[in-house]
Amino acid sequence: MKKHASHPKIIQRLKRVDGHLRSIVTMLEQGRSCLDLAQQLHAVEKAVGNAKRELIHDHIEHCLEDGTGSDGKSSLKELKQLTKYL
Repeated sequence: MKKHASHPKIIQRLKRVDGHLRSIVTMLEQGRSCLDLAQQLHAVEKAVGNAKRELIHDHIEHCLEDGTGSDGKSSLKELKQLTKYL
């Protein structure tokens, strides 16, 4: 698998999300309010979505420009497959 320039930032972002998610589990165990939990889960969901979007956009920009996607697939076919994750 080809490593992209954006991967270190995405890894860092996902590690923060992992820590945030662990703190939400602790909040649940402590019986924190559902409103607080919902707010924190929403923040985690948004952060994961942003990481996914950055990964997909980077892949489109750097891997599909030449007409060939990963594993020799056509870039159009791969782009169509990627759109279901946006």
